[in-house]
Amino acid sequence: MAKILGIESSGRMASVAIISEEEVLAEISMNTKLTHSETLLPMIDEVVKKSGCALEELDTIAIAEGPGSFTGLRIGASTAKGLGLALDIPLIAVSTLEGLAYNVWSADANVVPLMDARRSQVYTAEYAFQGGKLQTVVEPKAEDIQVVIDRINAGAKPVIFVGDGASLFREKLEAEVYVQKNFAPAAMNRQRAAALASRGLELFLEGRTVYSDDFVPVYLRKSQAERMREEGK
Repeated sequence: MAKILGIESSGRMASVAIISEEEVLAEISMNTKLTHSETLLPMIDEVVKKSGCALEELDTIAIAEGPGSFTGLRIGASTAKGLGLALDIPLIAVSTLEGLAYNVWSADANVVPLMDARRSQVYTAEYAFQGGKLQTVVEPKAEDIQVVIDRINAGAKPVIFVGDGASLFREKLEAEVYVQKNFAPAAMNRQRAAALASRGLELFLEGRTVYSDDFVPVYLRKSQAERMREEGK
């Protein structure tokens, strides 16, 4: 039975979990002022102890590939790559947005993850669950929240919003999205390692793994420093 370590560091929430094909063995999620570089390794050590699953028993590591915080993604990537190499096990690259969608697995409405990307933009996508399988309706992208709203209204499908962008723009979404809509509750509206690992388990069973050396985060857009340099030209 496969056992997976999930690592989520794409946003303010740091989350680590170990799951099997049947249950969540242990999970820790923290939203503190500490940096991910300070919290991830101690959290991994703790879930290993609490789960009773030694690192050597792991079959793979599911890592959030992005989009999200550039610094957070890099810290998560280096942690996962180091562990993968040390344990000689592959990684599973899981879209942060797919991981968020798995918080509301098998929802009967389209799931729209929204992650704050600053400047009135969000990282977003749109998913539907058909027969328990995730289907991509709109590919991941960074775009203005108004563009997202206009597209949802044009699609006329019921939606569920999830992610910190849903909280940030909730007033606007409530006022301007005309289709049937719901907002995921607090326990389901942020990145969670167990949800990410659940999606990773599906990909693992499909053989969609990657070598540690080959894993690269997906940022979807240039960093703030790169954008500032270009704007200064």
